[in-house]
Formats: sequence, C-alpha cells, structure tokens
Amino acid sequence: MYIRTLDLRDFRSWPQLSLTLEPGITLFVGRNGFGKTNIVEAVGYVAHLSSHRVSHDAPLVRAGATSARISSTAVNQGRELTAHLLIKPHAANQAQINRTKLGSPRELLGVVRTVLFAPEDLALVRGEPAERRRYLDDIIATRTPRLAGVKADYDKVLRQRNALLKSAGGSLRRGYQDADGASALATLDVWDAQLAALGAQVIAARRRLLAELGPHIDDAYSGLAPESRKVKVSYRCTVESDTDEAEVLEAEMLAELARKRQREIERGMSLVGPHRDDLILELGDQPAKGFASHGETWSFAIALRFAEFSLLRSDGTDPVLILDDVFAELDARRREKLVELAADAEQVLITAAVDGDLPGNLGEAVTRHTITVADTDQGRISVLEGGDDD
Repeated sequence: MYIRTLDLRDFRSWPQLSLTLEPGITLFVGRNGFGKTNIVEAVGYVAHLSSHRVSHDAPLVRAGATSARISSTAVNQGRELTAHLLIKPHAANQAQINRTKLGSPRELLGVVRTVLFAPEDLALVRGEPAERRRYLDDIIATRTPRLAGVKADYDKVLRQRNALLKSAGGSLRRGYQDADGASALATLDVWDAQLAALGAQVIAARRRLLAELGPHIDDAYSGLAPESRKVKVSYRCTVESDTDEAEVLEAEMLAELARKRQREIERGMSLVGPHRDDLILELGDQPAKGFASHGETWSFAIALRFAEFSLLRSDGTDPVLILDDVFAELDARRREKLVELAADAEQVLITAAVDGDLPGNLGEAVTRHTITVADTDQGRISVLEGGDDD
C-alpha cells in the first residue's frame, strides 16, 4: 500500500496542503515546530482515527478555523480508494470513501494502513498500561474494523457503569433493603452483563493478537540488539482464565465481577475488565519498565512497531511506514539497523529536523520536501518549499 495523494485543509499549522507521493522513501525536513510532523500525523489519523500526539481533536484544527479536513488516496494492489475526514472539535466527525458518505468514521478503518515510529513510542515500554493497551487495540482495529466498534461500545458501557457506581453508591450499599437500592442493583446487573459480553470479545482479540505478535517481536528485537537479553511478552488480565474463547471469558468475567462487586461499590469504579489489563514486557527475568537501559528501551519499542509492521504485511498488504523524528533519538548503529529493517517497505515517510539526523545508509533514491514557515495575518503557517529527487 502507498499514499498517492494527501490534501489537508486547516489541519494544525497547514491552512492548505496538496501532496502527490510515490512508492519508496519520502523525506520531510524542517526545523522543530515548522509542521513536518503534522503531515505524517494526518496520515496516521486517517488510519487510526486518533493522533499519536494528543488524546482529543481540538488541537488538530488550525487556530481560527471551525474544522479540519484530511483527504488521502491510498493505492492497495492497484485499487484506489480516497478517504475523506472532516474533523469537528465540538461536533461529530464526518467521513466518506470516494463520494460515499459513511454512517460513522469507524467505517474508514482499513482503507489506509500505517505503522508509525515516533519518540512517543518510549511510552510503550516506560509508560502506563493504557499506552500498551492502545498499541494492541489499534492493531486489532486495523485488521478487524468490526472489533473497533466492540471496543467503543465497551468504553461506553464502562463509562455508564462507573457513573452508576459513583452516583448511586449509597443506594448500592443499602442493597435490597429499600426500593432505591434494589433498583440500583438491578441496573448494575444489566451493566455487568453488557460489560462482560463486550469485554470478553476485547480480551479474546488481544490474546489472539499477542499469540501472533510474539514471534515477530522476538525476531525484530534480536535483529536490533543481538547482544541483549531475550525478550518476553505476556498479557496480564483481571480475569484469571488464560483462554481466548469469548464465551468462556464472558462467564469468567461475570463471576469476577460478582466477587469484586462490594469493592467496586466502595471505590465507585469498575475493577474488572480489559480497561485494567496490561501487556507485560520483560527482558530476561526482569520487567523492561524500570530495568531496561535507554538503548534496550528503544530497541524494545522499535521491535514492537516492527512486529506490528510484519504482522500487517503478513495479511497481504504492506502498511505505510512512518518514521517521525525517530533517528535523532537513536545511536548510529540503531539508525542504520532501522533503515535495514525498513528498506523493503512499499512506502516510507520520514521526518527529520536536519540532515545530520539521517543515517548514512538511507540511499540515494529519496524524494525530499523542505518545510518552512511564513508569518501571515492569520498567524504563522507551514509552507512546503517543494519536492526534488535527491
């Protein structure tokens, strides 16, 4: 797969951008803050419906504008599809494929597939469990868009269940002794059933994914750091059963919710479910978080991303590979190793602040774009100087 055209309107620092891209390596060079990362962020947003830099949409819309628009034409084995996305920070986003309007932006998932490497990836190893859960869920959504809807429904039920636990804590504690308590407990039973049904599907999908990812992570890490300790990945779950059968997990989760009910009522929050799970990363016999060196942490983060790339490729289509300011964070050996691993990808988009950040083995067949800025009446905006083949 490769992106043939990318058009932006009022996206971050870009009031307007029209790009024609080709397979191979495309390089965007510009000083920090000039807007080069905004370009690849837009490509990633179409692929995942989220940004790798912020958790909500408001910062994506240029100051003074009411909405932002991204249009991206992807070529997948000769077939072209154009994804259009209108981002509205204070209303529901709108999407269409070619000229067909979609009922939900989630229907765009799978049209564009990307794997993005960025400095923020260190959080996959050093950060909170939410970062690692998102890593798994993004891959699942790309491969099986239907499960993105399951996860969204789970999150909605979770919010409603938590709201009940917080707002009706007194009634829940009184239990069946009065009418309000009985009503609140009956409502909680309904949310338990929905949470278990949806949560079981999320857990099952994550476990199946990890079973496929594991060998790819091991191979990628061994290639990046052959002298390091062996890596190990596992899934830590609030449901004790290690099955990936959704029906069994649903029953197990309902039983665990029953066991934890009193604690949940006391704390006013849901303690059981995939929102509490974690992807455990280990080096040798120690957890990578807190025990890995800086170089080992980077190697592990890169291995996770390359495992994602390899798995998506095994489905029959190369995702677009995005390397966002990542070379500046790596030593020379890891820079060159990363280029070797990326060399045969159908399309690679790279951002860098200066040429000195780029590895020597990048090659000569690179399309280069230089990003600058201009001061206007509407503030500072990004400007594309043009593209030329190096």
